[in-house]
Formats: sequence, C-alpha cells, structure tokens
Amino acid sequence: MPVTGVHRAALAAVTAAGTIGVGAAVWGVGIERFLFTLRRHETAVLPPRSAPVTVLHLSDAHMAPWQRRKQEWIARVADLIQPDLVVNTGDNLGHAEGLDGIRTAFAPLRGVPGFFVHGSNDVVGPSARNPLLYFRGPSQRSHRGGSLDTAAMDSFFTDELGWTDLNNRAGTLELRGLRIDAFGVSDAHREWDDLEALPEAIERLHPAGGAALTIGVTHAPYRRVLDRFLELGAEMVFAGHTHGGQVRMPFSSRALVANCDIPLDQARGLSTWSHAGRTVPLNVSAGLGQSIYAPVRFGCRPEASVLVLRPRAMQGPPRSGASVTAG
Repeated sequence: MPVTGVHRAALAAVTAAGTIGVGAAVWGVGIERFLFTLRRHETAVLPPRSAPVTVLHLSDAHMAPWQRRKQEWIARVADLIQPDLVVNTGDNLGHAEGLDGIRTAFAPLRGVPGFFVHGSNDVVGPSARNPLLYFRGPSQRSHRGGSLDTAAMDSFFTDELGWTDLNNRAGTLELRGLRIDAFGVSDAHREWDDLEALPEAIERLHPAGGAALTIGVTHAPYRRVLDRFLELGAEMVFAGHTHGGQVRMPFSSRALVANCDIPLDQARGLSTWSHAGRTVPLNVSAGLGQSIYAPVRFGCRPEASVLVLRPRAMQGPPRSGASVTAG
C-alpha cells in the first residue's frame, strides 16, 4: 500500500507523541524528583506584638538508605533555616533501613522543638501498585508491605531530637515566650485516627486554655479530620500525604489526584480551611519523596515548607488565617 500524505502525518504525530512521552519520563524519573525545593509562606496567626516564629514543615520523605542527595539536602536546609519549631507530618520511612537516612537528614534538628505524627509508611513498608488506580479515588488500605521499626524511629524523634508525639494525642511547649498547644492523629488514610480521644487529651493539657496558638497535625488531610480539628480549636493545620499529586499538568494549580478527599486545588501549599464559622490556615506539604515503586515527579517538585508565623494586626477582632500570603 502506498504511503500517502495522511499516513506520513499520522506517523509523524505518533513519533512526536512517543518522543514527548519518553522525554517526560526521563525528566520525571531522572531529573525532577531530585529538584528539592523550599516552599516559603507567611501567615498572621500569633497574638499581637508577638515575635515571629519560623516553622519547618517536613513530610513524606519516604527515605531509603541509598538516597544520599535527599539526606544531604534536608540536612543543609535544616542547618540553614535554623527553625524555631519543626512539624513532621509522617511517612518518613520508605525502606526497612530508611531510619539510617532519616538520622543523617534530621541530625541538625537535634534540640529544635518539634511535633510529629505517623503516616502508614512509618509503620508498614511500601508495596508495588498500579498508579492508574489513584484516579479512581483514594488507594485501598493494603497491608502488604513488611513491618517497619516504628519504635526505633519514635525513640529517635522523642529521645534524641526532643520532639513530641501527637499520634491521637496532645502536647504543649514554650517557644519564644509563647505557649504553643498542639494535637494530632495517626494516619487517617488507614483509619488509624482516633478523633474521639482528642478532647480528653486536650483538656489534660491546660483545662483553662490560654495558648498563644493551637495547631492541628495530621498525615492525611481528610475532610472529617480537618473539620474536627477546627471544632476542637485548631488555629492552624499541617498535613502531608498527597505528594501534591506527584504528577501534575505543567503550570496547573490543581493536582490530578490527592489520594484523599481534600479538594484537588488544596493538595499542595498554603490555603485556608473553613468549618463551623471558622477559617484557619492549612498547609499541605507535597513532601520530599515518593514510594520506591513509583520514583517519579512531574510538574510537582519534592519540597519542604518554611512558614513564618507573624502576629495579627491590633485593630479589630482577631481572626485566624485572616492574612495569608503564599510565597
């Protein structure tokens, strides 16, 4: 059969599409997943005249022992930023020996106050799955991965770094003359969250209240968790889990998937969450890694977040999250 102009055009289109596909795969697997980025935000949530507080938000490292570039980048950032507070929203481990890399990465944070919660990959190792299934909704809560040494990780965080465990618990600390209260839940994606335990835990902290700031910490930002956090008095919320979608259309403000029920345009970065007449800042980290079985980032660089918490203006009644500027 003779090759016509139509056949030539079709062949050229197929060749171009294949070239683009190969180029995108090379970029996503070989380049972008190593382009670690520091995302900066500011928000006014502290009492008037308070000194600013710098928070380093870390999430979803999914660390494997051979990931030296990631470990070195995190350590450099931690040393450079010198935060007042660290918030870690889980999925630190991506391999049975991932804690070795976490120790290296987080070493400069020793002595910096912090809060942490678990994602499922702090308890159960990753397993291979079909990435196309994420387009059908949140992934199935599989337990196929091997058990990880959660106790050793928690001991490192609490005993060596000095962080406070918020897995279905509450905690408090004094920071730059301010009392910061916090509460959190374990991985809501695996339904390990115990929201019913939080009121009593919060009440045990300080029955009379009076914190300068109360924050809520969760790995997976499911709506039920965010709503309950606001009902319990959270004035700012931190989350991870979504990977920002991990693969995005270039220049898009929306993720393609979030692996939970948060709106897709809130799957990465600083936004606000409203419920029961209240609106507070919500920071969802796109995270620093991904499963070793899906080593790709496209249109969504791996990241850590630095948030500068500033005092609210004097005039008018204070409103949490009333002034939010994304950097």
